[in-house]
Amino acid sequence: MVTSRPPRENTELPPYFLREEQQSMNKNITFRKTPKPRTAAEVQVAALSDPDAQPLTVSDFKRMKRTPQAKIIRRALGFTQEEFAARYRIPLGTLRDWEQGRAKPDQPTLAYLTVIARDPDGVQRALRHN
Repeated sequence: MVTSRPPRENTELPPYFLREEQQSMNKNITFRKTPKPRTAAEVQVAALSDPDAQPLTVSDFKRMKRTPQAKIIRRALGFTQEEFAARYRIPLGTLRDWEQGRAKPDQPTLAYLTVIARDPDGVQRALRHN
């Protein structure tokens, strides 16, 4: 036999979401109050007291990898890897290598990616004429 668990004490569910037996048990539903705004100093103290949200250290930054520029541009334009590679005539394997950090684009390619980021339609028009 499956029995339903009683609702939590401070439930925020309106009565129409509860079963009939739960509604009868919860006549006095309490709602949380909106917290009052905190000052910047209070926010800073609260953030620093949270052990799971400590500020990043210099060594943390050294361990982190930057998202490759090609991936940022491709995502901003809303293309899949295949679409981006075909549209801008970049070998798919090369694009994947750039995005996964196995290879880095050289300076002319970085310039090409910058032009794509600034005028993606203009680059496609120029490539269509070739």
